Amino acid sequence: MQRLTSQILAYAAQLSEGTALSAKSLLHLGNRAAVDQALSRLHGRGELIRVGRGVYMKAIKSRFGSRPPTVEQAVEAVAHQRGEIIVSNGAAAANSLGLTTQVPVRSIYLTSGRSRMMSVGSQKVELKHVPRWQLSLATRPAGVAVRALAWLGPERAEEALTSIKRKLPPEAFNELVAAAPQFPTWLARSVGKAAHG
Repeated sequence: MQRLTSQILAYAAQLSEGTALSAKSLLHLGNRAAVDQALSRLHGRGELIRVGRGVYMKAIKSRFGSRPPTVEQAVEAVAHQRGEIIVSNGAAAANSLGLTTQVPVRSIYLTSGRSRMMSVGSQKVELKHVPRWQLSLATRPAGVAVRALAWLGPERAEEALTSIKRKLPPEAFNELVAAAPQFPTWLARSVGKAAHG
């Protein structure tokens, strides 16, 4: 078992910062049960950080000691490992577009996977399942606008779209308009009005 944990650490050391490990990616080193046990031991010793069920990341070493990866790195790693779309929530999107001054206190991300909680070091991150249309255009500027509009709701969408049209580059706004057929009626109507007057 000691040899397997050493092999896993050597493998992890070759990975770039923020890359996730899972038992399936380590089956070339041993059988599934042994790899799972070794990952659990490494997590217990603080060598690896468990960021999701079966998903681990190496602790980041600095001159001040080791620390967990950033929430963004962990979320990206889980998305990659699970094949999910995971993006920032609507409040964060609205804030980044200057549509609100509210800054989200909790770390909440929207996902195409199931809703669940994730731990990154001592920080809790909520992954919240949402309808597919809210994840359209993913991390692109138009996708940020979609999530901001979903968060603002039907009452504030038209007003917000005036501001969004000014802030987004024309190609990003055109991308938003092109995606409108997949949105709920209230949002598609608001995007159409903003685009065509």
